[in-house]
Amino acid sequence: MEEYVVKKGKPCYINSPKFWLQRIVQGYFSEAKWLNEGYIPTFEEYISLAAETSAVELITSVAFLGMDDIATEEDFDWISTNPKIINAARLIGRLMGDIGSHKFEQKRGHIPSAVECYMKQHGVSEEEAVEAIMEHVANAWTDVNEEMLKPTVISMSLLERVLNYSRVAHILYKDGYDAFTEAYKLKDQVVLLLKDPVPLQE
Repeated sequence: MEEYVVKKGKPCYINSPKFWLQRIVQGYFSEAKWLNEGYIPTFEEYISLAAETSAVELITSVAFLGMDDIATEEDFDWISTNPKIINAARLIGRLMGDIGSHKFEQKRGHIPSAVECYMKQHGVSEEEAVEAIMEHVANAWTDVNEEMLKPTVISMSLLERVLNYSRVAHILYKDGYDAFTEAYKLKDQVVLLLKDPVPLQE
């Protein structure tokens, strides 16, 4: 990708993905410390760090790289301004992922997920924790929808990359399963999309 953007005369475009990848690695290091220390953070502490490792900014900046005919240097800078839609996408991705994968991850030795953190902090059952976390997801979707409906400093084509990340995260982990790890669980959706699509009326 770096060679590609240099050839296009836009070498500065690669700085954003590099920066966000470094932030993710730093976040993974912090998560590893929690795991090694057996530390169970509060839900708020967890969400703060999970936002760093959600990869939304990295994925968004890489998507923008592929849209270099539209994306500008200012658009890459926009990612760093902590936009509401990016924060919402972080929450949707991380919380839906935790709901769908926390049981599997705990079996293989992983840091506590949002579910375990919420259960410990509030003294509630897994079911109650998931219900409360889904309220956070619903609020994040409200933020995404609001941001998609109002004028923004970046083009709608670019903003749709963040929306699509949120959509994919929700589909991968909806109904409490982890179709990222167990992709066969998406078989029916793929068949509906590619083999038996709904015909469009003209």
